[in-house]
Amino acid sequence: MSTKKPANVVIVVLDDVGFSDLGCYGSEIATPAMDQLAAEGIRYNNFHVTAMCSPTRASLLTGRNPHSVGVGIIAEWANGMPGYDGRIHDSAGTLAEVLRGEGYNTMAVGKWHLAGTEEYGAAGPFSNWPLGKGFNRWYGFHGALADQYHPELYIDNHAIHFDATPDYHLTEDLVDQSIGMMRDHLVSGRDRPFFLYLALGACHWPHHAPKDFMNLYRGRYDQGWDAIRQARVQKQIELGIVPPDTELADRNPGVLPWSEVQVDDDLTQLSTRLQEAYAAFLAHTDTHIGRLLDELKILGIDQDTAVLLMSDNGASPEGGPTGAINLRKHMVYEKDDPKQAVKHLNKIGSDRAYNHYSTGWAQVSNTPLKWYKKQTHGGGIRAPLIVKWPGVVPADATVRPQFFHVIDVMPTLLKNIGIQAPHTIAGVEQQAIHGMDMSPSFMASELHVRRKLQYFELLGDRAIWDDGWKAVCRHTKGVDPDSETWELYHLDVDFSEIHDLAQEQPERLAKMKTLWLQEAQAHQVLPLDDREWDRAADRIREHSRALHVFYPGMSRVDRLMGPDVTGRSFSIKAEILKSGPLNGVLLAWGSRFGGLSFFLQNGEIVLQYVFSQDESFELRIAETFKLGVVVAIANFTRNSDQSLDLTLNGSGLKSATLRIAKTWPTHGMTAGLSCGADRGHPVTDAYQRPYAFGGGTLRKVTVEVSDKALALDMSAATLISLED
Repeated sequence: MSTKKPANVVIVVLDDVGFSDLGCYGSEIATPAMDQLAAEGIRYNNFHVTAMCSPTRASLLTGRNPHSVGVGIIAEWANGMPGYDGRIHDSAGTLAEVLRGEGYNTMAVGKWHLAGTEEYGAAGPFSNWPLGKGFNRWYGFHGALADQYHPELYIDNHAIHFDATPDYHLTEDLVDQSIGMMRDHLVSGRDRPFFLYLALGACHWPHHAPKDFMNLYRGRYDQGWDAIRQARVQKQIELGIVPPDTELADRNPGVLPWSEVQVDDDLTQLSTRLQEAYAAFLAHTDTHIGRLLDELKILGIDQDTAVLLMSDNGASPEGGPTGAINLRKHMVYEKDDPKQAVKHLNKIGSDRAYNHYSTGWAQVSNTPLKWYKKQTHGGGIRAPLIVKWPGVVPADATVRPQFFHVIDVMPTLLKNIGIQAPHTIAGVEQQAIHGMDMSPSFMASELHVRRKLQYFELLGDRAIWDDGWKAVCRHTKGVDPDSETWELYHLDVDFSEIHDLAQEQPERLAKMKTLWLQEAQAHQVLPLDDREWDRAADRIREHSRALHVFYPGMSRVDRLMGPDVTGRSFSIKAEILKSGPLNGVLLAWGSRFGGLSFFLQNGEIVLQYVFSQDESFELRIAETFKLGVVVAIANFTRNSDQSLDLTLNGSGLKSATLRIAKTWPTHGMTAGLSCGADRGHPVTDAYQRPYAFGGGTLRKVTVEVSDKALALDMSAATLISLED
């Protein structure tokens, strides 16, 4: 019997990186570290994921279909149905749980996004946090949209106060933490293997990159997206990433020819700079992935370590036709105007922007495919996969063309390590693993060694793969899915899904639609639900309450756990024991892209309400409190047009009022809430963060929310059933 220690496992997950974005997949973006990883292993060009991040991560970590484990959608949009619960069911043990049971040290770094948003608080419950799902360590963040300069971070089971230095970047930090965890492991447990799961925030928006990386790409995209797509598909053919006869999909609806974009100088400048930021972000990410890979060699463990690198879904269309400086505002409640946004051109990529590119550049990322993230055409679900495993996987430039799915990763790892998945974990009977072993493809490129059947669904978009054929239906929100048209493609000869054969082969299409329904019924996909942010608003309302009490020194409150002030009147009351001149933050909520700060400064009580990077509202009154116990109050009265009338007053003070003409809903917030200091993303430039409270004792801050909400104009869709 061999006593050789099992291989270490490192899985690196990129976020929203499209099929063609890596240099070794056809891009002009410099990714030498990932390219070298590919040169030392193998690449796949027919690897598929789900169309959004949480479902992909759930499938990756469990080897099972996402709806079957309760994660058919991102955690924020969970609706309580079995397939859309927003957290992994206990019957679907994770790779970390299985490996830890076999002696592995298990470490997670970065994005989690697999716990219910109501579970993000300092009191838990923690059963769906990484440490509750098999990991011994975690350093990272819960949901999406991580600000790379001012992230809201957690260690193990608690939030941490974090005041970033001027040169801080989240990607660098996550790689530093990964290296530190590996070193700690070797010091204390060198005789045991480890599993490192590194889920980067890159390259999800906001696209943040240091200035020196931004400068590398200045002017690189002036030729526009049409020329870049053509160059990428040509390079893909040369690299063998796509077959020689691959056709480039037409521009997606809404993507203009670049010649028409150039008519508008503002839009052209904005568009190219936003893409420069994305390229710089990915190049910066590659540099730090390179540090991680180099560390494996420095530590002398690279030959004993399996490394897998992938993206979680296709490139994001959430920037819309123009892209945006402040994507949260742009996507949720007010579109960015390019003529206004271009005034902030030099802020793109910095912590003064929350930027995201336009759909034209998203389709470039997905070259040669059509559509995007959140859709079940190739642009949403075909992703790069690189595998390096010395002694198991050859260093082979031949691209593997077999169809595999993210559910196949876990069983492949277990098979090659020599571990059988347990039938029970912690007394809970386990679901069957849906994935298959990919390892026959490590040594061969024959098409027959591949997954034969796989369904897809997200937000009503549906697709099914059946041994070389794909039927797909792009759903329109609010439309009866039974009335929608399906397309049919023979992917073995039509890589880009261009030649729709639905009219020519109706019998095959009918059979595949039936197959999809059977798979949907078997995996908890039904009923369909096509709601997005409105679903998040429902979830926030479900867990809302009238009274919130906050204390200085408390852990940060996540942005989706803050008071639900959407459409409501509310008040903020700070109770203070004054013993000297008062200064500092009472309550800070949100960021400079949308938020408020209630603070004391130079003898004044101040409330600053930030609607966007361009618009804020400020009210000040003289602070003439006597020594002793006093209160400062900010009262917000909601009007029918969703504006707020702000009144500031306090113990013995003269009040003042201000109309706040533009306001945000709770789920439009871009950062969390802190008390007694500004500990999240900076809300205002009126002070130097954290600007901790001083001059007395801040006893507590109470936020009271009216139980009457004025309805917002938010689109919603009813649950859709395909059972009939």
